[in-house]
Amino acid sequence: MISTDNLQSRSNLGLYATLLPPLLWMTLLYFLPLALLLAYSFWRLESFEIVKEFSWVNFRTIFTNSAYQTVILRTLLTALSVTLIDIVIALPLGYWIAQQRSRSILTLLVILPLWSSYLVRVFAWKIILGYSGLLNGLLLAVGILQQPSSIFLYNSFSTTLTFVHLWLPFMILPIVAAFERLPANLLEASADLNAPPMVTFRRVTLPLVMPGILAGSINVFSLTVGDFITPSLVGGSNGILLGNLISSQFGVAYNWPLGAALALVVMLIVLLGLAVVLRQGGLEN
Repeated sequence: MISTDNLQSRSNLGLYATLLPPLLWMTLLYFLPLALLLAYSFWRLESFEIVKEFSWVNFRTIFTNSAYQTVILRTLLTALSVTLIDIVIALPLGYWIAQQRSRSILTLLVILPLWSSYLVRVFAWKIILGYSGLLNGLLLAVGILQQPSSIFLYNSFSTTLTFVHLWLPFMILPIVAAFERLPANLLEASADLNAPPMVTFRRVTLPLVMPGILAGSINVFSLTVGDFITPSLVGGSNGILLGNLISSQFGVAYNWPLGAALALVVMLIVLLGLAVVLRQGGLEN
């Protein structure tokens, strides 16, 4: 007869055997690269040779160089702008989707753009905003422009607009989920107390859907901060973000320590945003 202790030990052994493969996977492909990134960020490059000695030189370079400071500020402003614009678009759209009987189909339509290639969507905006693109053609047709203009592409405007479109589904989905969990009796109680619609939204609806807004915000913010493909394709020299600097340091410049330090700055920015969301209970709910 098998004792209780033997059953417990077998159960624990089975649990450890189940957890071992994902733990090894995370260690090799996540924790180990992070440890290497952290180590590289404190090394330095001298005469095209990586000196493996502890040093703060990379971080001093980042926070004392005005060019790097400008890129960090531009990245933060772009990420915040994209996040706020997506919130403004996603709130009414999420509310409308949550009220429809066919919300599963509408939610599928929101997800549908994610099935296409990321590059296809970026190049689509490049075609729309380009010198010979659809927007210039439309403005020429209605007589607003006399000749094509290049002001719509390769700047902060085109970068922000493309990001807004790319990450909008990541904002809409958690907001729709938040509206679906919104208790209808609270809205009815607010109406019974003769509260105007805007007061109901501000004092009842908005606080209850705030976790969904925060969850979508950290998605959009983190994706924007770390992206380097979109600024490269539609941003031009005026749309360079932190991701572009990291890519160039690991590529053309061959300054891996400085690239690792810049990547660590991106991680700290995202972790700071995540800490704010966690403090507000955005992920718990």
